[in-house]
Amino acid sequence: MSKTLKIIIGIVLLVLFVWVIKYFKDSNSEAVQEFKLAEPFYTSLKTKVVATGKLNPEEEIELKPQISGIVDQIVVEEGDIVEKGDLIAKIRVVPNEQSLASASSRIKSSQLSFNNAKTLYDRNKTLFEKGVISKQDFENSELSLNQAREALSQAQNDYQIIKRGSLSGGSSANTNIVAQISGTVLEIPVREGDQVIQSNNFNAGTTIAMVADMSKMIFEGKVDEAEVGKLEEGKAIKVVLGAINDKEFPAKLTFVAPKGVEESGAVQFTVKADVEVERSTKIRAGYSANAEIEMESKDSVLVIKESLLQFNRITEKPFVEVLKDDKSYEKKNVELGISDGINVEIVDGVKEGDKIKVWNKASKEDNDEDE
Repeated sequence: MSKTLKIIIGIVLLVLFVWVIKYFKDSNSEAVQEFKLAEPFYTSLKTKVVATGKLNPEEEIELKPQISGIVDQIVVEEGDIVEKGDLIAKIRVVPNEQSLASASSRIKSSQLSFNNAKTLYDRNKTLFEKGVISKQDFENSELSLNQAREALSQAQNDYQIIKRGSLSGGSSANTNIVAQISGTVLEIPVREGDQVIQSNNFNAGTTIAMVADMSKMIFEGKVDEAEVGKLEEGKAIKVVLGAINDKEFPAKLTFVAPKGVEESGAVQFTVKADVEVERSTKIRAGYSANAEIEMESKDSVLVIKESLLQFNRITEKPFVEVLKDDKSYEKKNVELGISDGINVEIVDGVKEGDKIKVWNKASKEDNDEDE
């Protein structure tokens, strides 16, 4: 091997030796990573179930006509306050020509029968006064006259009902749609000139208006099957309305459905609650709401932040890392109690004053933002 080649190899080995020494020096000079620490503390814990749903009036009715026709007049608007018996709308009857002609024919026939009965009555009355016929024959002719008069009156009434929808056209007429309860007009789905169908055994009929008592509201929501077993009817709860700046209303749980319905792969159960609404609060039907149902509460229990927990990948049991005197960390299994989603009760494993490692350390950027 030539002298020059030996010199080159020696220089390369020297450079590699210097680089290795520098690498280990830089590695050892890196600052030891420091973790934030947190301590257990005493506080009160409350566990709760949240049901999502809507706020609706307890009493809401649909006003439907008792006769088919055309909406002639609507005297209220959506949002108006009405009392029981107030006029909502008027219906103009459009009579069926065949029915009208048949009713007119019955009037003429009844009129002929009445005229004939009247003639017989007048004749028998004269004969009875002269003693020609018996009293029974006279009374029979009088009965026939009264029956013919009643049949004529009934035929005339039938004709008026078919033609006008009522006899008198007063406040009790079928053509007048009146409020059945006191409350607020929520919706008027028809307009003047619309055709409506009467409510009967074979047809629900056309809805003229919807009226509800807004002073009595109920919450209707759904909870998951995992939580429904903890609910009890009669329990006091809170209903929160996001539309009114997260305002809270006291409520009472009145119904828990005995049967669930599958939605998006999860079984949901319907719950209902009576809500106490202040009269000064402007509530609208259909507001989205959340019901917070407190399940369990404990005062002055030792807790830690749930974010401090770690879980064994094999046993899936929770543990935390506690700082020791030599600045190293020791894993300690912990027994957990109730949790509110932020803090969790520590039954066993750590004590007050222990320094627990915040293992999911925030990034430097996040720390800078906090500062």
